[in-house]
Amino acid sequence: MKILQLCKKFPYPLKDGESIAVTYLSNALHNLGCEISLLSMNTTKHFTDLNELPVDFNHYKEIHVTDLDNTVNWLDAFKNLFSKDSYHVSRFVSTEFRDKLIQLLSTNDYDVVQLETLYLAPYIDVIKEHSNALITMRAHNVEFEIWERISKNTKFLPKKWYLRYLTHKLKRYELNHLNKYDYLIAVSDRDLKKFKALGYKNGAISSPIGLDLKNYTRISKTNQSKDICFIGALDWMPNMEGLLWFLDNVWPDLHKKFPDIKFHIAGRNTPESLLNKQIENVIIHGEVADAVEFVSNHGMMVVPLFSGSGMRVKILEGMALGKVVITTTLGKEGIDAVHGEQILIADNPAAFIEQISAVKSGKINTLQLGQAAKKFVEDYYDHGTNALKLLEKYRSLKDNPIYKKEMGNHS
Repeated sequence: MKILQLCKKFPYPLKDGESIAVTYLSNALHNLGCEISLLSMNTTKHFTDLNELPVDFNHYKEIHVTDLDNTVNWLDAFKNLFSKDSYHVSRFVSTEFRDKLIQLLSTNDYDVVQLETLYLAPYIDVIKEHSNALITMRAHNVEFEIWERISKNTKFLPKKWYLRYLTHKLKRYELNHLNKYDYLIAVSDRDLKKFKALGYKNGAISSPIGLDLKNYTRISKTNQSKDICFIGALDWMPNMEGLLWFLDNVWPDLHKKFPDIKFHIAGRNTPESLLNKQIENVIIHGEVADAVEFVSNHGMMVVPLFSGSGMRVKILEGMALGKVVITTTLGKEGIDAVHGEQILIADNPAAFIEQISAVKSGKINTLQLGQAAKKFVEDYYDHGTNALKLLEKYRSLKDNPIYKKEMGNHS
């Protein structure tokens, strides 16, 4: 199976959910005998020096990148007010990327072109023009749903109006492109049902994000620590929104109740405004070299999310490490773990304090909860198992005479 994977940002380092999802799946497909090539934008926001890739980042047959300045330009954002285009999507439209894509499609006979996220949808017509490959969309989220939720939670009215306007155009774009690709890969059953309810009619599969579980076998020396931690990309608005909510609404009363407890915060692209905060017993680490080690060093992990969509990989990582993970109902969305058995749920300040208190008092058996969380991830989120199911689906489509006939109509 010959697969071309398209990405809107280079999937390394593995410090955010998207990079982890892309890398672990492509690595697993490579281990199953697939020939994987990568065409990725290398953006100013998440720039990667390819000379610094580790030697074990070798699962791609070929790696191709094109540079892209995706800095938010306020003048362009203002001009977009008078355009029908989605500003979210238009920032990833690149002539250089398009030209490289055409070159690769013209010189290779791919079985599958796999688009990682909606932001590669502008290139669907190019793929159809230059290839008979199966075009699959791996939807990491229902994209407009993230921004609907952010808009709803925004209090400042001018910003709220602007976000709603951008969200409306993103939703229109996402719905207009729903049936332009041949096959949909949703990251959860919940998202798959949502896409179908929105009008998706082509073939589809629910294929959860998987982890390379051998990377989560470390045993922390401070496993019984009752300190709490948060880690997540802090240039992603839902993470920052949830963290600030926790600091404002949970931490003051929690600190009063447990003066000894410490809250450790880490995240890629931590803003200066957060780094400069001086809050007692809150330690802001900024970007850490090893996210797994960071989480391993703390007993509890909080994921206070009120926006977003898809599946939160950091929750899976915390569970894979056997940690007590406390998140919101929305944070758990797409992950079928059970409150009190593999994970803890809290949707308001009092509930967060109640769950943390139960852990500190010993009311919750943290060892039992952590072991159950780890087994849950092992049972449902192994990247090799999930990749095999997806590959079997690709093979069945490729061997289907109807598929072959329909793909012949691409050219």
